Amino acid sequence: MLNRKEAPALHGIDIMQIERPEELIFANGLRVFVFRAPEQELIKAEFVFNNIFGQPENPVRNTALSSMLKEGTPTYNSAQIAEKIDFYGAYLVPEFSFDQNALTLYTLKKHVDAVLPIVFDVLNNSIVPQQELDTYIRNNRQSLQISLEKTDFIARRTFYKGIFGETRYGQYVTDELLKNLEREDILRLYKQQIQPTNATLFLSGNITEEVMHSFRTYFEEQWQVESTIETTLYIPQNSPATGLVYTAKAGALQSSIRMGKLGIQRSHVDYPALQFTNTLFGGFFGSRLMSNIREDKGYTYSIGSMVANLNHAGFISVVTDVGAQHTEDTLHQIALESTRLQQEKVKEAELELVRNYMLGGMLGSLESIFSHVDKFKSVYFSGLTLDYYDYYAQVVQHIQADQVMDMAQKYLGTEDMLKVVVGKMSHEQLEG
Repeated sequence: MLNRKEAPALHGIDIMQIERPEELIFANGLRVFVFRAPEQELIKAEFVFNNIFGQPENPVRNTALSSMLKEGTPTYNSAQIAEKIDFYGAYLVPEFSFDQNALTLYTLKKHVDAVLPIVFDVLNNSIVPQQELDTYIRNNRQSLQISLEKTDFIARRTFYKGIFGETRYGQYVTDELLKNLEREDILRLYKQQIQPTNATLFLSGNITEEVMHSFRTYFEEQWQVESTIETTLYIPQNSPATGLVYTAKAGALQSSIRMGKLGIQRSHVDYPALQFTNTLFGGFFGSRLMSNIREDKGYTYSIGSMVANLNHAGFISVVTDVGAQHTEDTLHQIALESTRLQQEKVKEAELELVRNYMLGGMLGSLESIFSHVDKFKSVYFSGLTLDYYDYYAQVVQHIQADQVMDMAQKYLGTEDMLKVVVGKMSHEQLEG
């Protein structure tokens, strides 16, 4: 019998097991990864397409394509597509990121044959209706004008432009680009990009042989290659911006701060150790930055740092919004915490706290087959295998204080960071 007067014994976190998918390549070139979970009635089908960029790179076309996919085909208008998907309790969700766009279907197994023809129609016959495009342009121009009044929005754009320059990661939406967006450009991109040879399909849930037959019928036998894919790779600029970039905002009650620099990608041997060091620095609620600038100083509600991985680059950033009167000291305190990590060894108790947080977070993120897919996607698009997570866990479990200091010295120094401030700063700080 369980003795409720005694606390259960504590155990370390073991290496987690991540589901390995079945890999297929359809006759039309579509790469498919299948994650089977017979106990799960829900099915998730995620079609991921690599973004194609021309010269000069134009981010508006790619975001518009993602938004306009479901807006109409010769068979159904946007309202009919939504009505049919809703009728079967399914969801059809377009998503966009720097490197890919995706169309994701969530449906019950029993409705697969009813909804797949609609998905096939969207991926093969989208017509980008001019009326819906006009509405998209009008709404986004209005949203852009509102966003340009927000300090955090301006800071984010300025930061990416400074770090990545004229590459795809540094480009941003402007009113002029939206105003000049044309239906023919989006349709041309649609024909180039939404192709089986440019796609990866992640299938998860109750994927029976009958379900696989249905997907093969529509997305192997009927989905034909129509054009050659030409991609433009990201080329990092040689000298990203550094120093302070300040934009005064009259009447601002707070300042938005973004600071950072180019970093390493997930494929780099140092990446797990850098993630550990960054977590300690500013990557969770108990981090050094949070303890100092939120808990001790009360300058902000939230502050965080991150190590970000993109297909063709990596970067490190610190993000916060602070009371305008605390702008200068916040920059100073961030630099102090960076220096502390570079010069003082972290105590074992703090190392153990971060170890448990990171491993526990990873273990907790594997609650369903769908989260296993997300873990796989992260390494797959980085050119890695699932063995990466064994290496990651080993690094986190055994990292020592001298390694943390080394990572901080190599990657987290603030002297060469771009420091973007939008809001208010004192004249003394600017003159200094």
